[in-house]
Amino acid sequence: MIDREQVRKVANLARLELTQEEEERFTSQLGNIIDYFQQLNELDVSDVVPTTRAIDVSNVTRTDELQPYAEREAILQGAPEQEGEFFKVPKILNAD
Repeated sequence: MIDREQVRKVANLARLELTQEEEERFTSQLGNIIDYFQQLNELDVSDVVPTTRAIDVSNVTRTDELQPYAEREAILQGAPEQEGEFFKVPKILNAD
Protein backbone atom coordinates (compact mmCIF):
# COMPACT_ATOMS: atom_id res chain seq x y z
CA MET A 1 0.00 0.00 0.00
CA ILE A 2 1.19 3.51 -0.78
CA ASP A 3 1.33 6.17 1.92
CA ARG A 4 1.27 9.97 1.91
CA GLU A 5 5.03 10.21 2.25
CA GLN A 6 5.47 8.30 -1.01
CA VAL A 7 2.92 10.56 -2.70
CA ARG A 8 4.88 13.61 -1.46
CA LYS A 9 8.11 12.10 -2.82
CA VAL A 10 6.58 11.46 -6.25
CA ALA A 11 5.06 14.94 -6.29
CA ASN A 12 8.44 16.43 -5.42
CA LEU A 13 10.14 14.48 -8.22
CA ALA A 14 7.47 15.71 -10.63
CA ARG A 15 7.87 19.27 -9.33
CA LEU A 16 4.23 19.39 -8.19
CA GLU A 17 2.92 21.27 -5.19
CA LEU A 18 0.02 19.36 -3.64
CA THR A 19 -2.44 20.50 -1.03
CA GLN A 20 -3.28 18.27 1.94
CA GLU A 21 -6.55 17.29 0.23
CA GLU A 22 -4.76 16.39 -2.99
CA GLU A 23 -2.21 14.29 -1.10
CA GLU A 24 -5.03 12.40 0.58
CA ARG A 25 -6.97 11.91 -2.67
CA PHE A 26 -3.88 10.82 -4.66
CA THR A 27 -2.80 8.44 -1.90
CA SER A 28 -6.16 6.71 -2.17
CA GLN A 29 -6.21 6.74 -5.99
CA LEU A 30 -2.64 5.49 -6.37
CA GLY A 31 -3.32 2.81 -3.77
CA ASN A 32 -6.28 1.60 -5.86
CA ILE A 33 -4.14 1.55 -9.00
CA ILE A 34 -1.41 -0.46 -7.28
CA ASP A 35 -4.00 -2.89 -5.89
CA TYR A 36 -5.34 -3.40 -9.42
CA PHE A 37 -1.86 -4.14 -10.76
CA GLN A 38 -1.36 -6.67 -7.96
CA GLN A 39 -4.55 -8.39 -9.12
CA LEU A 40 -3.22 -8.44 -12.68
CA ASN A 41 0.06 -9.97 -11.46
CA GLU A 42 -1.91 -12.94 -10.12
CA LEU A 43 -3.11 -13.89 -13.61
CA ASP A 44 -1.45 -16.83 -15.39
CA VAL A 45 -0.21 -15.42 -18.69
CA SER A 46 2.34 -18.13 -19.45
CA ASP A 47 0.40 -19.16 -22.60
CA VAL A 48 -0.13 -15.60 -23.83
CA VAL A 49 2.12 -14.44 -26.64
CA PRO A 50 3.81 -11.10 -25.85
CA THR A 51 2.49 -8.24 -27.96
CA THR A 52 3.11 -4.55 -28.40
CA ARG A 53 -0.48 -3.75 -29.37
CA ALA A 54 -3.90 -5.07 -28.50
CA ILE A 55 -4.79 -5.35 -32.20
CA ASP A 56 -2.73 -6.07 -35.29
CA VAL A 57 -1.83 -2.93 -37.20
CA SER A 58 -0.20 -2.77 -40.59
CA ASN A 59 1.09 0.29 -42.32
CA VAL A 60 -0.75 0.90 -45.58
CA THR A 61 1.58 2.71 -47.92
CA ARG A 62 2.05 2.84 -51.64
CA THR A 63 5.31 2.08 -53.34
CA ASP A 64 7.38 5.04 -54.46
CA GLU A 65 7.43 5.42 -58.20
CA LEU A 66 9.75 7.91 -59.86
CA GLN A 67 7.83 10.10 -62.29
CA PRO A 68 9.31 13.04 -64.13
CA TYR A 69 7.47 16.31 -63.59
CA ALA A 70 6.51 18.00 -66.84
CA GLU A 71 6.48 21.51 -65.35
CA ARG A 72 10.16 21.65 -64.27
CA GLU A 73 10.50 25.34 -65.15
CA ALA A 74 7.42 26.23 -63.07
CA ILE A 75 8.98 24.61 -60.01
CA LEU A 76 12.29 26.42 -60.52
CA GLN A 77 10.50 29.75 -60.98
CA GLY A 78 8.93 29.31 -57.53
CA ALA A 79 12.33 28.95 -55.84
CA PRO A 80 13.80 31.97 -54.01
CA GLU A 81 17.10 31.42 -55.87
CA GLN A 82 18.25 29.16 -58.62
CA GLU A 83 21.52 28.42 -60.31
CA GLY A 84 21.07 27.07 -63.80
CA GLU A 85 18.61 24.21 -63.58
CA PHE A 86 19.09 23.69 -59.82
CA PHE A 87 17.74 25.17 -56.60
CA LYS A 88 20.30 27.37 -54.83
CA VAL A 89 20.29 26.98 -51.04
CA PRO A 90 22.42 28.54 -48.31
CA LYS A 91 25.53 26.67 -47.28
CA ILE A 92 25.04 25.10 -43.84
CA LEU A 93 28.21 23.06 -43.36
CA ASN A 94 31.56 24.73 -42.78
CA ALA A 95 29.96 28.14 -43.13
CA ASP A 96 33.07 29.80 -41.59
